[in-house]
Order: sequence, then C-alpha cells, then structure tokens
Amino acid sequence: MNAFVTRFAPSPTGLLHLGHAYSAWTAHDAARSAGGKLILRIEDIDRTRCKAAFEQAIYEDLAWLGLTWEPPPRRQSDHFDGYTQALEKLRDKGVVYRCFKTRKEIADEIARAPHLTPDGPEGPQYVGAMLAAHEERSLLAEGAAFAWRLDTSHAVRIAEKTTAGPLTFTEEGAGPKGEHGTIMATPEIFGDPVIARKDSGTSYHLASVYDDAHQGVTHIIRGEDLFPATHLHRLLQAMLDLPAPIYRHHRLITDETGKRFAKRDHAVTIKALRESGETHSSLRRRVGLA
Repeated sequence: MNAFVTRFAPSPTGLLHLGHAYSAWTAHDAARSAGGKLILRIEDIDRTRCKAAFEQAIYEDLAWLGLTWEPPPRRQSDHFDGYTQALEKLRDKGVVYRCFKTRKEIADEIARAPHLTPDGPEGPQYVGAMLAAHEERSLLAEGAAFAWRLDTSHAVRIAEKTTAGPLTFTEEGAGPKGEHGTIMATPEIFGDPVIARKDSGTSYHLASVYDDAHQGVTHIIRGEDLFPATHLHRLLQAMLDLPAPIYRHHRLITDETGKRFAKRDHAVTIKALRESGETHSSLRRRVGLA
C-alpha cells in the first residue's frame, strides 16, 4: 500500500482552465516527489450539467499536460449506491433530517431575521429542524420534494464525545488567511448544509468525503477556495467513522486583475492555450512551476 495517495477531482461541466492545470500539476508533482500515486476522479454527480464531451476533454488535457494517474479513473455517477449507504449511516446516527422548504421559503425566512443567519461559505447559515412525524409522513405521501440537511450542532456534540475533544484537521499548505498546522474544525459556519437531495441522493460534500476514504486518499491537495469545506468534511468523516487525510491547500491562479479563472473564461482553457501554440512547459513557467 502506498503511504502517499492524492487525487485530482474535476467536474465535467466545462473545459479545464489554467487554474485546473496548476492544481493538477501540484498534486501530480507532490505524489511523484513522495513516491506515491495520483488518482483521477471524475465528479459527475450533477447529471444535468456534466457532459461526456467535457469528460473526454479532461483526459485529453491532462495527457497533454504530461500527467499520469492510477487507472481506471473513478466516475462518481457509478457509485450512487455507496453514497446512499453513507447517507443511511448518518440517518442511523440521527444527524440528518428532511427539509421540505423551498429555496424561496428559506430565503423569505432569512429575510425576516437576517441577524440570525450570518453568511457562511455557501450563503446564509440556515439552521432548520426535523418536522413532527405526522407532518413528515403527510408530505412524503404527497410526494413533496425535500433535501437531507445535516443537523450540524447535534453532529458536533456526538463527534466531540467520540473524539474526547474538539475536531481538528492538519493543514500542511495554507488557507486563504494563512491558516497552517493543526486547525480547529468549525463546521457550524455552514449552518445545516444540504447533504443530499431526494432526486440526486448525494451532494459534493458527502460524495467527496466518501470517495476520499474509499480510494485511500492520504493527502488532499486543492485550491484554497475549498479550505472552508474542510471544516464540514472533517465532521462528516467523524460521523461516518472515516480516516482524516492531511490537507494541503494552495494558492489560486488569477488574471492580471487578481480575478480567479472560471470555466467560462474560454481564452484560458487548456484547449485554447494548446491551440494558441503554448506548450505544457511554457504553461508550467507561466504558473510558477518551472
């Protein structure tokens, strides 16, 4: 078994850009330096936005960048059964509940008491509650849509009893404010986040945590924009009895104005840069990896 396993996990919702190249190279270089391995994971749980053409483009772009990974790549859409099992475990522990409120209803509730819902990484820190059993049965009988939300405060209490103290994670890189070393996990910044939906059965948070554990990932190397998610992921790891990997968050690649790249920035997609005459060596120099 390799002592060092990391991963690159893009979503096929558009073409990869220069920022993706930097992140993929950073993970690949770390694995090679440690004598470990890089895993490629295709995070395609969004069956509306994810396209086969974009997935194929990911393979072509990464190969052109000179990256190699442990075959075969893991496609999340092939593993919904595993995510369902993880959700069932959270249900068994009583740390998730069905939320039947629409986005508009939640927005209206927040507007009435904005002082009770400070902003978190994914918007206002909405905190709900489980419905009475008879109300829930009635809505389920009607076929009402719902989302599974994590009862964060309850989960934190259970986790702290299990670990005999506050949850922490190890950061070997740096968060957006320079966070480094042993970090106190504060998943409360998310409020009660959506963990799964009736129609999809999972979320980025649940699927990512499940896959990292089941793929034996020891080091998670990714952009500092995902640093806040680590607080929530650490709690999910504790609730699902999964190991806690080491984290290395890295800087983001931005344009000359300091704006981070997005998939809609077609001029800096790897495909466009390749077609303009750039080489993977010139791109490595451009992002400071030469």
